Amino acid sequence: MLCSAAEPLPVTAPIRKICHVDLDAFYASVEQRDDPALRGRPLAVGGSRERGVVAAASYEARRFGVRSAMPSSQALRLCPELVFVKPRFEVYRAISRQIRGIYEAYTPLVEPLSLDEAYLDVTENLKGIPWASRIATEIRAAIRAETGLTASAGVSYNKFLAKLASDHRKPDGQFVITPEMGPGFVEGLEVARFHGVGPATAAKMHRLGIRTGRDLREQPLAVLQQHFGKAGAHFHAIARGEDDRPVRPDRPRRSSGSETTYPQDLTETAQVEAGLAALAAEVSDWCERHRWFGRTVTVKLRYADFRTVTRSRTRPAPVQGREALTAAALDLVRGLFPLRRPVRLLGVTVAAAEATEERAQPSFDFGPAPPAA
Repeated sequence: MLCSAAEPLPVTAPIRKICHVDLDAFYASVEQRDDPALRGRPLAVGGSRERGVVAAASYEARRFGVRSAMPSSQALRLCPELVFVKPRFEVYRAISRQIRGIYEAYTPLVEPLSLDEAYLDVTENLKGIPWASRIATEIRAAIRAETGLTASAGVSYNKFLAKLASDHRKPDGQFVITPEMGPGFVEGLEVARFHGVGPATAAKMHRLGIRTGRDLREQPLAVLQQHFGKAGAHFHAIARGEDDRPVRPDRPRRSSGSETTYPQDLTETAQVEAGLAALAAEVSDWCERHRWFGRTVTVKLRYADFRTVTRSRTRPAPVQGREALTAAALDLVRGLFPLRRPVRLLGVTVAAAEATEERAQPSFDFGPAPPAA
């Protein structure tokens, strides 16, 4: 149909080019890089004691089913030849800063998610490269040349799809999801693979008959909001390949916390209270040193059977000082007393209120997608 002179022309939605870069098995790869005797062997970074936890696993270990956050005892049952190495966070942080310098040679819009992954908005990049896929390729090559490590990258028009794309060709791979591909790519995926959909949410979706992106897209917004609250609108959008979140450089800190796994289970109320007081003091001291204070206090208890309970409350004003944070933490757990089972882990976290922001999104050309593997 032709538009008359009086009718406005259709407006094309502006498109961004977003990269998600993820170092492959970062902690474990650093250890294998620095100790040739560890190369090719199943490796776990973490504690090898009976009550230890795997912080990271090499790809050789992952083939046996070893995963991060898995109890060390379980990891050893799956892989008796597993080698444990203590984490060296000061080394990981130094390498992360080095890689951040590589990113910033292309764009100041870098949003770190952790030491080993980040989003980059390269829509308007410092080198004037028109193709996001070429930028991702150059960054991965620079990481390999300067650190001896490999990285996977995803390129797309929003953060959600860029993250999915980086997972699609791991390890040491790259994948592009163009605007034409986005909705169809999401439809065919299991919802459990969506970034931000954890095991509990995935199980709830399964109970509702939602197993794939296509199933999720068929759900009305009102139904998703009824079952998932504020997250319902987000799920409604990503099922259509939509995600307007900007890449936020130097994100303000959202939380500060500390947790401890105890050598022996805590069986008395007084032990739990003492443990929480010690953790609250540690977190409070950090907040005082950095002059950072939050309003939401969260306490975590993990029982001996690995059942985990969290309790959280947002205060009207920032929580400041050891006494105030300790009191807030203890107040949250009083409903769990007397203890019905032994406790193996405690944690205390303080978080700030979430903020949002918007930014203009100019159009661009993605460049050629790499061939499928």
